[in-house]
Amino acid sequence: MSRIGKLPITIPAGVKVAVDGAAVRLEGPKGKLQTSVPAGIKVQVDGNAVRVERETDERKMRALHGLTRKLIANMAQGVSQGFSRVLEINGVGYRAEVKGQEIHMTLGYSHPVVFLLPQGVTASVERQVVITLTSADRQLLGEMAAKLRSLRSPEPYKGKGIKYREEVIRRKAGKAVGSAAGA
Repeated sequence: MSRIGKLPITIPAGVKVAVDGAAVRLEGPKGKLQTSVPAGIKVQVDGNAVRVERETDERKMRALHGLTRKLIANMAQGVSQGFSRVLEINGVGYRAEVKGQEIHMTLGYSHPVVFLLPQGVTASVERQVVITLTSADRQLLGEMAAKLRSLRSPEPYKGKGIKYREEVIRRKAGKAVGSAAGA
């Protein structure tokens, strides 16, 4: 049996869970989230705990069992506490500012870059170089952070670009100048 899938999900206080056939809906102080349950997986609510069970012991069902349980657990944490992702901008003249649902950035291109945030994701900027994205939906938050990072990925020589706060950029040595080159 899946070690992750068999663990019950404890529902935090203030979170409502509704199971309608193949759909699971959670509602809490940070928002509302919904996911669909694959065929062969059953979700049951027991008081303040949610249990995920599978019908067969096939390899695919075992994988979906753990995945479904983790998705519902992430939804429960998201609607109660929320998730955040911190990105840092490194480079001379590189900066960002938030205007409504848009992030306006100067990233060394000939034009400013405008990044539109989807509904459910909010951003804040500290010192013009630290961007904090917050959302109740962990998957959407990760996608937006990855898209934001891809606007100017960090390069290995000077480390310029957008990186995750916990990311470590492996630096390379520059070009070595030969002493007898061309002589």
